[in-house]
Amino acid sequence: MCGIIGAITTQYVNQDIYDGLTIIQHRGQDAAGMITYDDTTRHVHIRKSNGLLRDVIRESHMLRLTGKMGLGHVRYPTAGTFSSAESQPFYVNSPYGLSLVHNGNLVNTESLAHDLMKTDLRHLNTYSDSEVLLNIFAHKLAQVGEEQLTPTALFKAVKKVYERVQGAYSALVMINGYGIVGFRDAFGIRPLVYGKRRTEQSTDYMFSSETIALDALRFEPLGDVKPGEAVYIDLEGRVHRQICAHQAQLSPCIFEFIYLARPDSVIDHISVYRSRLNMGIRLANKILRTHPNHPIDVVIPIPDTSRTCALPLAQRLDVNYSEGFVKNRYIGRTFIMPGQAIRRSSVRMKLNAIKDEFLNKNVLLVDDSIVRGTTSKEIIQMARDAGAKQVFFASSAPEVRFPNVYGIDMPVAEELIAHNKTADEVAAIIGADWLIYQDLPDVYAAINEAVKPGYEKIQRFEDSIFTGNYMAGTLDSAYFRQLKTRRGEAAKTSQV
Repeated sequence: MCGIIGAITTQYVNQDIYDGLTIIQHRGQDAAGMITYDDTTRHVHIRKSNGLLRDVIRESHMLRLTGKMGLGHVRYPTAGTFSSAESQPFYVNSPYGLSLVHNGNLVNTESLAHDLMKTDLRHLNTYSDSEVLLNIFAHKLAQVGEEQLTPTALFKAVKKVYERVQGAYSALVMINGYGIVGFRDAFGIRPLVYGKRRTEQSTDYMFSSETIALDALRFEPLGDVKPGEAVYIDLEGRVHRQICAHQAQLSPCIFEFIYLARPDSVIDHISVYRSRLNMGIRLANKILRTHPNHPIDVVIPIPDTSRTCALPLAQRLDVNYSEGFVKNRYIGRTFIMPGQAIRRSSVRMKLNAIKDEFLNKNVLLVDDSIVRGTTSKEIIQMARDAGAKQVFFASSAPEVRFPNVYGIDMPVAEELIAHNKTADEVAAIIGADWLIYQDLPDVYAAINEAVKPGYEKIQRFEDSIFTGNYMAGTLDSAYFRQLKTRRGEAAKTSQV
């Protein structure tokens, strides 16, 4: 999971990109970067490094990021990668001068990298699948062979990219002197939206991973980039669109609605906020079915994501709701912190219990999901240390049992606490008196109940972390063994 921004404006674009990245910083805390194209000098200016956006991009960098077109990226590492060399954007000078930012993960990276170097005679500087994606795009665009790039030629190149690349990818490519093209894999696994901002003098355009960036910067949403679609906005403000992938079908990542996206975002015409409200109601209904005589005194969310789910849950159970934990705003999201040791040590730095809300009470803690179980175990112990009599735990997501290969840091099944375990076994490990998971059909229904009027419901979600069904790419046991090995090697490197 990463966050991407692209914009074409009539004034310098750097502030809009910076502000947009700030708004979607929750999608990646490991690295940040920006690149701009100055049409006056015909130069590109880039700044990227590990760290939060505010630490990577300083005033001195902003002064150098001149131009009216640019891209931005915030990253969290997948499969244990931490190198600053893999920060985005990536840039290649041929053809035209191309820059790319990418959210997702390719699953045939190794074969693609081999073909690029041996057959296409292109050089790769990192192990990043994003650099691979950029070079494939560049190679296909070069094969078009037109001195002046046209939308028809551009879409022809994008079609060739779809034929070679497998996995999840929402990507933006800036083409020097021409514009920005955004495209999304044939299943639309990762989100991508675009919009425009009109003033009396001009019209500006922006792409973003989430609608919240458009909202905050006063861009009117024009829509989601559709699965398998390429949207090209040129420097004259003309919008060109074409479906470039065969058999495109909308199957967004279900975890975006459960955890990844901000609640005030709208993804594929679905309100994330309303989805999570619905999840809370349905989870409460399950508790009433399975524990009709529950002794719960108070429902306490684990901030921040689970708040939206926990409030309607408490109302449906007719019990008190309390903000029993105070969150340190200067500690990042523990889910996307690399390495178990860092996650474990950060929990008590991140949260502190208000003892009066726990003392002598039977507490139901609500979280969006349980992944590795490390955070859940620590928080349950914090509740007991604060004086809770009994501690129950509810997850608005089903059991996370399988690796994710589409851009979320869940690549090894053995790291997932629910893998090959029952809910009672997980409850014993994390120290809960009992544990209840949301049922997967209820998650489907909760999200589809939040579809905006006039739009179709989702027929199939990308839900592989719950089901083990992988829709994008051909994945076998050798792939997962290789992924596990790579992750172990990267983790060792990060500790040196």
